[in-house]
Amino acid sequence: MLAVLHYPPPVHGAAMVGKFIMESNLINNKFKINYINLGTSTKVNEIGYGSFLKIKRYIKILYNTLKHLYKDKPKLVYITLTSSGAGFFKDAIVVFLSQIFSKKIVLHFHNKGVKTKQHQWLDNLFYRQVFKGSEVILLSNYLYEDVKKYVSVENVHICPNGIPLTNSSLKSSLVKNEVVQLLFLSNLIASKGVFDLLMACQILKNKRVPFFCRFIGNIGDISLAEFIAKVNELGLSDCVCYDGPKYGLEKEIAFENSDIFVFPTKNECFPLVLLEASQLSLPIISTNEGGIPDIVKNNQSGFLVERQDSLELAKKIELLITNSELRVKMGEIGKENFNEFFTLDKFEERFSQILEEIV
Repeated sequence: MLAVLHYPPPVHGAAMVGKFIMESNLINNKFKINYINLGTSTKVNEIGYGSFLKIKRYIKILYNTLKHLYKDKPKLVYITLTSSGAGFFKDAIVVFLSQIFSKKIVLHFHNKGVKTKQHQWLDNLFYRQVFKGSEVILLSNYLYEDVKKYVSVENVHICPNGIPLTNSSLKSSLVKNEVVQLLFLSNLIASKGVFDLLMACQILKNKRVPFFCRFIGNIGDISLAEFIAKVNELGLSDCVCYDGPKYGLEKEIAFENSDIFVFPTKNECFPLVLLEASQLSLPIISTNEGGIPDIVKNNQSGFLVERQDSLELAKKIELLITNSELRVKMGEIGKENFNEFFTLDKFEERFSQILEEIV
């Protein structure tokens, strides 16, 4: 089997799942897999931008793919391709090469966007060829609508993401802060709802609702200067801060020290960060986007609001700030849901079973 997939750096959802697959004893003991990194970016802020170095990396990807296809003649080729934009066309070439040498192709989507591009003639032409004869892995049933035009239900397999258990997963959900701590943990990318959350924070401050909101993550398409300028413009410098990226134990501590996780994303599939928050018994406020309703049960383990609705976002945050019992109850329900469906062990079992069925 040949796996052409993303893995760190940079750190993002698809890359982390790729890392989990590469390090899985269960998966690698069942299948003999050669791995190729499909990513051409090494930093988050490189994603979506071209450069000579990225072209050089891409040529290397094509060379390594051809080498393994010709030499090993794999029975199955697994590819985590991008769903739209320049990244899709780049990854489609890898799919086309694989179709020449292998009868079975598995496409695993960690993003969406096919439906928004399928009406453009060139995209449509490429999509038809890419999906022809391919099996498709989606993260949620909610995401089938995105590829419905090209893939029949019989060729779709649902495999939600899972994450490892942490030492902090035994944390008591009764731990409270004197001032309720809000946490946003993701790269500083506009589509993640950074500015929507800042606007909600301004609404809360104007209503004199006490809180502190911490932003953690790498710089993305929002620069640090731009973020700070927006914070100052909204008069939030005393209740909002940016703490940079955090990993491992530092990230776990950030979750442990928080009371509410807020992620008002505008474009998402199945964010791992919501699994991390659920594992640590945090109530979540997010959006009804992609597969998020599988993770956050609306009005049970958290709240789902409409995208770009800062007023409704502020209302839900205020409700949780002023009701500690509700925070605890929602956090406990979220943790139960995580333990039942979204551990790394469960992901590995589902993923292995899907590959066995396809082979």
